[in-house]
Amino acid sequence: MVLLNKIYTRTGDDGSSGLGTGERRSKADPRFEAIGTVDELNAYIGIGRLHDQMLGPDLAAMLARIQNDLFDLGADLATPDSANPKRERLRITTAQVDRLEREIDQLNASLSPLTSFVLPAGTPAAATLHVCRTVARRAERAMVALAAGEAVNREALRYVNRLSDLLFVAARVANRNGADDVLWTPGENR
Repeated sequence: MVLLNKIYTRTGDDGSSGLGTGERRSKADPRFEAIGTVDELNAYIGIGRLHDQMLGPDLAAMLARIQNDLFDLGADLATPDSANPKRERLRITTAQVDRLEREIDQLNASLSPLTSFVLPAGTPAAATLHVCRTVARRAERAMVALAAGEAVNREALRYVNRLSDLLFVAARVANRNGADDVLWTPGENR
């Protein structure tokens, strides 16, 4: 359980922030870049959920679960592995990745195959989900960069990779099951 009585602490005024382990690092640290990008993604998904009429109840429920998972992901990233953890760490699990894969398959089943790349456009819900997809890819890049220098949960990396795939398919669903997809026409404006 998280208890937040006081919102400001002044401990970050020096440009540092605390991890779940108690360690303090610069706010410019790659770990905080990854955490911040995951947080940004969560906020954009919240904006996407405002279009619930275009999403339908199944997709809206998926996005709500994903927002909760993104807090799990933030907690995972905020608590690097340590030799003697004081308590069990919250980690993204294989089951969460597997759920995303099942949901991608469920959403994709109603869509016709693509004949070209899809431009990030169409309905407002789809355009918002495409923004979410690109932020998910940026979060993935930040996590991969972090993993180049220190340990990152493999399932967390798999989760964010799958999530961008789900958001792509979700955008097509929000485009009236692909009917409003805007396809790329290579060299059209030469």
